[in-house]
Amino acid sequence: MQEQLIDKVMDEIKKRMESQEPAKVEQEQAITSGASFANPGLTEFVGTAIGDTIGLVIANVDPMLHDIMKIDPKFRSIGILGGRTGAGPHILAADEAVKATNTEIITIELARDTKGGAGHGCLILFGAEEVSDARRAIEVALKELDRTMGDVYGNDAGHIELQYTARASYAVNKAFNGPIGKAFGLVVGAPAAIGVLMADVAVKTANVELVGYASPGGGTSYSNEVIIMVTGDSGAVRQAVLAAKDTGKKLLEALGGPAPSTTTPYI
Repeated sequence: MQEQLIDKVMDEIKKRMESQEPAKVEQEQAITSGASFANPGLTEFVGTAIGDTIGLVIANVDPMLHDIMKIDPKFRSIGILGGRTGAGPHILAADEAVKATNTEIITIELARDTKGGAGHGCLILFGAEEVSDARRAIEVALKELDRTMGDVYGNDAGHIELQYTARASYAVNKAFNGPIGKAFGLVVGAPAAIGVLMADVAVKTANVELVGYASPGGGTSYSNEVIIMVTGDSGAVRQAVLAAKDTGKKLLEALGGPAPSTTTPYI
């Protein structure tokens, strides 16, 4: 009788554990993907993602605020994407978002942040006539971040970041003056000394056009980074970016030990 009772209790425990397993798996997947859409009870909330990133929408911006923010009158709604760690990944994610939705980029601002690190955070505003379009753009960008963080490598000494797209769109154009419709590559090295060598390697490796150069005193808001932007043939741009990555990773690891990818490399 006692053995039957024990078996019955064990069966019940097993059933409860099995019923909890899907929720556990879902939670682990959410942590792995970085994006979460668990709403805290605000209609303006869209979700969060890797890099202390939050996505929000405002359906009808207050007229006074709309005016002082100098938002085009045609946009009643805005999407807001902001993060404390990462700027390039967010801009490339926003670039995919504007390709996929009926929105435009209003502004892209790079805050001196990275939670005390060497780089940037960001504030990106999307404009839309309908709030559903703004919300969709933020959803796309939040989901894209897991991919665009893939070629960000870091350790206690600093970070390197590589971004690549075969076809730049409006976010890349707004932030970096990258030609719309052409391949675009971004190379970032921090501390800045690493970035200088990465930049030199990138432009020497392949036949690319240098779109821009930014250093601590000239374009990075005094972050400890050097950044270059390149364009050209898609194969050449990709080759330049990957060469810069190889050099930058060796230097960063010589300085501070292993520098793993933040998620999964995509270039």
